[in-house]
Amino acid sequence: MPSKACSMALAGAGAYAATAFLAPVSPNVKQPEVRHLRQQPAAGEAPSATGLLALGAAGVAVGCAQAGRSRQSRRCQVVRQGTAVAEKTFTKMPASVKPGVVTGQALVDLLNYAKENEFAIPGVNVVSSSSVNACMEAAKKAGGPVMVTFSKGGGQFLAGKAADNTDDAACIAGTVAGALHVRQVAKLYGVPVILHTDHCQKAWLPWFDGLIEASEEYFEKYGEPLFSSHMLDLSEEPLEENISICKKYLERMAKINLLLEMELGVTGGEEDGVDNTDVDSSRLYTQPEEVWQVYETLSSVPNGNFTVAAAFGNVHGVYAPGNVSLKPVILHNTQKFIKEKLGCDSDKPVSFVFHGGSGSSLEDIRYAIEAGVVKMNIDTDTQWAFWDGMNEYQKKNKDYLQAQIGNPEGAEKPNKKYYDPRMSLRSGEESMAERLVKCMEDLKCIDRL
Repeated sequence: MPSKACSMALAGAGAYAATAFLAPVSPNVKQPEVRHLRQQPAAGEAPSATGLLALGAAGVAVGCAQAGRSRQSRRCQVVRQGTAVAEKTFTKMPASVKPGVVTGQALVDLLNYAKENEFAIPGVNVVSSSSVNACMEAAKKAGGPVMVTFSKGGGQFLAGKAADNTDDAACIAGTVAGALHVRQVAKLYGVPVILHTDHCQKAWLPWFDGLIEASEEYFEKYGEPLFSSHMLDLSEEPLEENISICKKYLERMAKINLLLEMELGVTGGEEDGVDNTDVDSSRLYTQPEEVWQVYETLSSVPNGNFTVAAAFGNVHGVYAPGNVSLKPVILHNTQKFIKEKLGCDSDKPVSFVFHGGSGSSLEDIRYAIEAGVVKMNIDTDTQWAFWDGMNEYQKKNKDYLQAQIGNPEGAEKPNKKYYDPRMSLRSGEESMAERLVKCMEDLKCIDRL
């Protein structure tokens, strides 16, 4: 049974969604005819009071019928527009991939398409509807897919820092609410969107459980999971335990077509409460034998689909060039090793993901993509870009942001249009979208639809 927090989040967001759409009305439904209640008076004869009332009633009925037809026309127009968005297809993508949130086989097809064509999809952490908007705006401009990612802390922020977070209730509710928001708007941008959650360490598994419960409930109603995929980061645990727990969860997730992202080795640095700044450097580099153990075990799960975040010197955060020692050759060697183990034709049997890419050289990024990286996390750069856009707005309009009334144009001039939160937030969105388009160029995720 779904948790209380999960059910409340689904019900609340579902009610919000219900108000956003009009139920379809068939254009063939015949409107009631307005019957004449009385014959017209003879020429020169004044209508009686009863006649006036009757004509008035008829007029009201005619007006209501016309208004009904107008509403019906608008409703049908909304339905046709929604259908047009849903029916949009891509000329370059696999046929299963459509605009909006991508799950199940369509997600697998999309990731395989990225691997075969050697580009990576940007994964961006979001904390508000504004950062969600910026992600999808960038994807629309670039003509490529995007991964919208919620972290545990980001989910709690969406629910509100004052919300009761007993048993991770706010973290679960906020993440679910954010996912439902993405589902409502994603199709309107005309791009494929992967709906993902970020690092979940062992201590955070109750949050992970709540999200899977939400997808199970959603799957029961709509035949697909709420989310596209989830990430388990058990890299701090012994390898055997990491793999065992991942298999247990993948067996559950496979039943509702959820994809699992698992992590091997450790990504250095610090992000969203996970601090690996002092980790032993040897743990920053995964060995091919470890990836093979994961591949062999998880591949045995019926209908199980997974990606591997193998460490090859990745570090979270921003560092000056030369301070990050990436070794993407590890990924190339791992693909060769597993190909030999499998005796398969594919040169890239594993789908890798790339964490901690900030500060990496373009050469290293592209070489990693050639090794089968299908997704790269883009967090630090986009977070800075959002702040930078808001900061630039403040500096540009500083003289209009010192009081509600009074600016260089006059002591009694109002400043509301400048301090309206939408103005600075929109500047943040535009700056973040611009930076993300540049990241998509680096990942060769341009003009892919």
